[in-house]
Amino acid sequence: MENAAQLLEDSLLVIWNDRNAERRLQAMQNVYATDIHFYEADHGPAIVGYQQINDVISNLQAQWPTEFQFEITRPASANHLVQHVAWNLGIPGQTPAATGMDVAIIEDGKIKSLHLFLDAPKP
Repeated sequence: MENAAQLLEDSLLVIWNDRNAERRLQAMQNVYATDIHFYEADHGPAIVGYQQINDVISNLQAQWPTEFQFEITRPASANHLVQHVAWNLGIPGQTPAATGMDVAIIEDGKIKSLHLFLDAPKP
């Protein structure tokens, strides 16, 4: 599992940063399990599968300035089948609009579930 942490970095940098929906769907096949479950919030249901996640990304990106990008704040790390990565979202070089962490469960070399931990907004 030497490249496990790379999966989570690719999730952010290759999939979530790409504004082309078709390219995102193609990239998902290399990173996510077919039946991936994305948990955006503790109180909401799972978002399941490539198309549903792609729709979420498209909807969010439509609300953001085109310059918004995810940046990894420290390298992703893995512990057996669990990995995490911390990130900033915003215009590179400026104060981030959001910060957080993603935690992923890996199964058969792909992300099986993805859990978003959004930091509380700063006053």
